[in-house]
Amino acid sequence: MRYITIEREFNLDTGLKWDDKRYYSLNSFLKKKFGEKVFKISLDAGFSCPNRDGTISDIGCIFCSERGSGDFAGDRKFSIDKQFEDIKNMMNKKWKSGKYIAYFQAYTNTYGDINALRNKYDEALRQEGVVGLAIATRPDCLEDEVLKLLHEYNSRTYLWIELGLQTANNNTAKIINRGYNLNTFETALEKLRRRNINVVVHTIFGLPGENEGDMLNTIKYISNKDIQGIKMHLLHLMKHTPLVKLYEANKLNFMSKEEYVNIVCKAITMLREDIVIHRLTGDAPRNLLIEPQWSIKKWEVLNAINAKLKSEELYQGLYFHTN
Repeated sequence: MRYITIEREFNLDTGLKWDDKRYYSLNSFLKKKFGEKVFKISLDAGFSCPNRDGTISDIGCIFCSERGSGDFAGDRKFSIDKQFEDIKNMMNKKWKSGKYIAYFQAYTNTYGDINALRNKYDEALRQEGVVGLAIATRPDCLEDEVLKLLHEYNSRTYLWIELGLQTANNNTAKIINRGYNLNTFETALEKLRRRNINVVVHTIFGLPGENEGDMLNTIKYISNKDIQGIKMHLLHLMKHTPLVKLYEANKLNFMSKEEYVNIVCKAITMLREDIVIHRLTGDAPRNLLIEPQWSIKKWEVLNAINAKLKSEELYQGLYFHTN
């Protein structure tokens, strides 16, 4: 696999490589692609997950919330039309104009009857101002019929597929009850890229039993794959998740804010320059979050990351190298 490195020069006045950041942010990418601000509208299409309905497991990944990681998505009791309109109206109070990516976030959004998938995707694309779809799913939920459908949408609109990898360590994957091995991820990635479908990969720092080396090995692994985007998350302990049992048994350690900032900055330097960074830290509802409480102040975390990158003259791709 050959990768094209995007050559960029520092702005001597600001010391920045990508518009306003030392990394290739989603905001920068979308503004460049669409010529204006683009917002994601997070939706809950009412699908389930094979790791919850008994097909693979009935408990899901041990960190996953009761809403299938869609705690900030719309309410599945309502149609896609209503969810979209409600969230858009909230966003318009702060930002008066822009385009939208319809983001199918909650649970597994390629896991269902093919006609149901098509109907939900079409309903989202009909919304005024929508310029594309983002579909979160699992690597083991991409049957040939689904891939054919995604290929069709990829020819109709801008599309990316989000795959929840979390870690490249198969042992950790068993601990978190992920439900598939690394070979499954690689097969899914190859099938998507063969159809020229963009792929965004989720990672989580601070998973049970992992040290810094494990976390950075995942970044190195991902950076040498044909992916187009990445989301970095911090492990959140939320109420009513299986992870609580490990916490109550004193088998769970949480990263400090400083440790998290350090690992994220190292990860950024190891990523290829053309990989778009969609997220540097995650969100958890205040009423559900148990630990770490410092993560509630998201902007403080992001500011600390940007400050460290600047003070130590770090930037995306600085230490990237091929396997």
